[in-house]
Amino acid sequence: MQNTIETMKSLTFGTELEYTGITRPVAAKAIQSVIGGTIAHRPDLGYDTWQIKSPDGRIWKAISDGSLGAGGGCEVVTPILRWEDMETLQEVVRSLRKAGAKATSDTSQHIHIGAQSFNPTQIANFAKIFYKQEELILKSLGTWEHRLGHYAKRTDRGFIERLNATRQITNESLNKAWFGELNMHPTHYENHRYRDLNLNNIWRTGTIEVRAANGSTHAGEIKANIILCLAIAAKALTAKSTSSKNRREYDTRSAKYDMRVFLVCGLGLNGDEFKNTRQHLLKRLPGSAAWKNAERAA
Repeated sequence: MQNTIETMKSLTFGTELEYTGITRPVAAKAIQSVIGGTIAHRPDLGYDTWQIKSPDGRIWKAISDGSLGAGGGCEVVTPILRWEDMETLQEVVRSLRKAGAKATSDTSQHIHIGAQSFNPTQIANFAKIFYKQEELILKSLGTWEHRLGHYAKRTDRGFIERLNATRQITNESLNKAWFGELNMHPTHYENHRYRDLNLNNIWRTGTIEVRAANGSTHAGEIKANIILCLAIAAKALTAKSTSSKNRREYDTRSAKYDMRVFLVCGLGLNGDEFKNTRQHLLKRLPGSAAWKNAERAA
């Protein structure tokens, strides 16, 4: 498992954080107060973009988002980040909250994992691991049901069936399994993107996107959600084989125990380092973390 954790910490990631209650220029100033650098209003880029360029040259953005209502709310888009940037990201989240950012049922957090070094089999591994634990993951993240009905629909079972029926996973066969037909150049708003796990960007920007997390102004929740996705990605990279068979059913009697086993034994997120991560990912689930049968813990 140590190799999996080392792999996890070597991966790149980015996140999109949707908020109401805060304007783009106010959000830009809140971000700048943490990372330094300069602010530039770039409406020519669309989405009423405000760019915050950090001293190291990376660009954060505060943009509008039509899903947040007529005013567009504010979506914060990070640059490519690494493990050592996690504390800075958390400070940005705290600064945004202090500046008035709100997370409502209309907001979400999207997490992108850099997958340029993944081969097609490893991307398929990620999809199979996610699908097998999907209901548990969604309940752990508290994903709003209305989002599951539109912007973050559950994984298409047809995709998994096509994937399992594919003898050799290549870039083309993975693409065909995902879209149902060959589509090597999907557009930005191609409809398949509206899944809790979105692979459209594999053929656009080279990232795996998880769209299941709700919006949050809690820095610890934001970090825990990212670590969950990074850990699944690391498992997909290091696993000798994966299977989507025997998909886990969500059981209210053992949900907390099942998730703890997945986090600790499946993904290696054990020990004091990931104590807060486990707390955030278990806090919404019923049952006992120590006993599979919750009645036994009573």
